[in-house]
Amino acid sequence: MIAELGHFALVLAFLVTLLQAVVPMAGAARNNPRWMAVADSAALVVFALVLFAFLALMHAFVRSDFSVALVAANSHTLKPLLYKISGVWGNHEGSLLLWVLILALYGAGVALFGGRLPRRLRARVLAVQAAIALGFLAFMLFTSNPFARLATPPAEGNDLNPLLQDPGLAFHPPMLYLGYVGFSMTFAFAVAALIEGKVDAAWARWVRPWALAAWIALTAGIGLGSWWAYYELGWGGWWYWDPVENASFMPWLLGTALLHSAIVVEKRDALKSWTILLAILVFGLSLIGTFLVRSGVLTSVHAFATDPARGVFILLLLIVYIGGALLLYAVRAPQLKGGGLFMPVSREGALLLNNLLLAAATATVFLGTLYPLFLDMTGGGAVSVGPPYYEATFVPVMLPLLLLMGVGPLLAWKRGDLPGALQRLWLAALLAGAAALLAFWLAGGETPLALLGVGIAAWIFVASLTEFAERIQLFRHPASAGRRMRQLPRAAFGMTLAHLGLAIAILGMTGASAWKEERVVNLTPGASVAVGGYDYALEGVSRIQGPNYWAFRARFAVTQSGRPVATLEPERRFFSVQRLPTTEAAIHTTGFADLYAVIGDPDGKGGWTVRIYREPLVPFIWGGILVMVMGGLVSLSDRRFRVGAPARARNAALPAARNA
Repeated sequence: MIAELGHFALVLAFLVTLLQAVVPMAGAARNNPRWMAVADSAALVVFALVLFAFLALMHAFVRSDFSVALVAANSHTLKPLLYKISGVWGNHEGSLLLWVLILALYGAGVALFGGRLPRRLRARVLAVQAAIALGFLAFMLFTSNPFARLATPPAEGNDLNPLLQDPGLAFHPPMLYLGYVGFSMTFAFAVAALIEGKVDAAWARWVRPWALAAWIALTAGIGLGSWWAYYELGWGGWWYWDPVENASFMPWLLGTALLHSAIVVEKRDALKSWTILLAILVFGLSLIGTFLVRSGVLTSVHAFATDPARGVFILLLLIVYIGGALLLYAVRAPQLKGGGLFMPVSREGALLLNNLLLAAATATVFLGTLYPLFLDMTGGGAVSVGPPYYEATFVPVMLPLLLLMGVGPLLAWKRGDLPGALQRLWLAALLAGAAALLAFWLAGGETPLALLGVGIAAWIFVASLTEFAERIQLFRHPASAGRRMRQLPRAAFGMTLAHLGLAIAILGMTGASAWKEERVVNLTPGASVAVGGYDYALEGVSRIQGPNYWAFRARFAVTQSGRPVATLEPERRFFSVQRLPTTEAAIHTTGFADLYAVIGDPDGKGGWTVRIYREPLVPFIWGGILVMVMGGLVSLSDRRFRVGAPARARNAALPAARNA
């Protein structure tokens, strides 16, 4: 009965969403306050209905109601509770319901916290958001009903894909969706602005918190996915330029450009048309990612569907939403003329170059991701595009961008002093060179690209601290620097933290890529292998029983120069229902490197295949991503993102009106 109520809630949500998409838009066109007010109430009702449907599906998973086809296909009574819950979105239908829930959540957020938005703009934004939700609700109701019943329920379910039965994968999809779907909000603001024909500093201030929230969630989601791949797949890597990885990385790159472009609109009333285009394209890339994992063109643990009809439906939504928005942009964008003029050497010029480089980097990833798929689908043969392609195309585009990160924030608005900015960065340049030389001395000069990576990480880190010191005049007026620091907006702290986090992550990526050590050997209990100055002695392998699997668990005693360092216990798990094995790596971190062990298959003669890695600086990747997320959260807490400028302007004008 609860499943039927959940399905009925989705039908009601579809009808209310249709009302929300039509009536407020018509009300904004006719300046009818009552029709426009429908948007807020409808957005809250839609969120409540979709939330009820989501909880109804979760109830079916937790209770192991195998009369629901989705539960029977993706759950099992022996599965731990966490994975029963995460099984809700570990499939096509459930993940689509999660997508719509987050879409409704953002709409409800505008309805609740968008009180300072102009009435017409808010009505149009919520109407556009409803139009997006309408398409996905139709997709779910007509092709992907999560509440479909089985005429003859099985006694047991088919269990969840073992690779998804992991804490990292339990939280990775919701976080990723918060980012993907969050950019629908910036898309809605962009389309609403095109309809009104007005983009100004206030619009940029309103759209920035939504873009920032989506960017934070997408950053955290990508980080969680990379972390999961690192410790769960057993290959010792954190990124492989897989098409599904790229599908999340492309919106992140262009979303970063959108954040910086919106700053120029807010501060200097420039780059309006470009910012609107970015808002459209970022959400377009999010939809492309959705298409990739639901069209059947990819074979991946992330790919939820292989039914081509579903892929066609998503493709049609992509054409309607993005194609329609681009058509509207072509008609209305010429009216969006920027008012702020600036010289090429200026803060605006640096941010514009930042945007162009990020767009070029996105284009290289887009081409490397979709071209092989397109070629294969059209009968052109299989082409492998891997890390060498991205090292030859993506990295050269990003290098000047990373160098620019140190200089741009020190340039003045409108007209900057490049020699003066470079002069203030002498310490950053000196320490970057010193860091590269230190890396050369410690690791040798056989990896020049790695030395460049270390130098750039040091450059960004010190340059970010230098810019912050300049803000508070630490070296010119040290006595009052503390007072000026307390007066800084939180967005300034957030920007510094985000840039510092990127520098830390780049250092980790460089170390993990350049100086990783690996040994694949066959060991018998009592034998040992040396990797990276550590000795790994295999003490034994035992069989253990888990809740819904059994496993071989190895035990390694790790020593350095005879001194005990750690005990590592990797596992090779076998899930009896789906008959699939998974690898559980054992990792000990020293803070500067990870000691990483994996147990493979037995050789039938008492020996075992083992893989041992020493991963230098890998912890810096996760630490850097965490600092970036913290920086985004600090910026999001800035009061300027919660108080609308037009409201302050009206309040400030009241005394003058009274005096008149």
